[in-house]
Amino acid sequence: MKKTIAVLALLTVFFGYSQDAAKAEALLNEVSSKVKSYDNISIDFKYVLTNVSENINQETRGDVVIEGEKYYLNILGVTRIYDGKTMYTISPEDEEVTISSENSEEENTITPSEMLSFYENGYNYAMDIVQNVKGRKVQYVKLIPIDTDSEIKQVLLGIDANTKHIYNLIEIGKNGTKTTLTVNSFKTNQPISKTLFTFDEGKYADYYINKID
Repeated sequence: MKKTIAVLALLTVFFGYSQDAAKAEALLNEVSSKVKSYDNISIDFKYVLTNVSENINQETRGDVVIEGEKYYLNILGVTRIYDGKTMYTISPEDEEVTISSENSEEENTITPSEMLSFYENGYNYAMDIVQNVKGRKVQYVKLIPIDTDSEIKQVLLGIDANTKHIYNLIEIGKNGTKTTLTVNSFKTNQPISKTLFTFDEGKYADYYINKID
């Protein structure tokens, strides 16, 4: 009898977990479908990086325009343009432009074009807490990397329950680093220049051009 009760208890826990994971996956699929329905997305965001043990506390703001795989990103005084094949990193402070292929990115880096869909592969899902943020209901989904060697411990993805847009992303590393990206403005299908994702080398004639193969 005791064994039967124990088995039933385990099945109840497993079934509850399966339902929870299914709900989380369904919500993420809804978010992904909505994101892919837009021609382009313009986001203003706040970026905070903290690590108490290393005494690191960095806060900045940035903005990005995303169209498919292409993006135009401004953050920390640096502009990054990705045209779908080549990355251009423009640093006015250093008067330098670094030109590289997509493959030169670090493997663990989440690029802006992946920011709204990175969770589609490589994670297990679970529903987390619900918070009221300035009158907005934000549902959090916890993402745990399937790869046990990942430097990421977990990611919390906050989703606006009404719009199904991502409100914020909280990444916690195994080294204690916490990265929080909060969306201040989320606009879709904005009129953008046809040359936004085109690098014009003529504008940077006085810059050092660093090409990485």
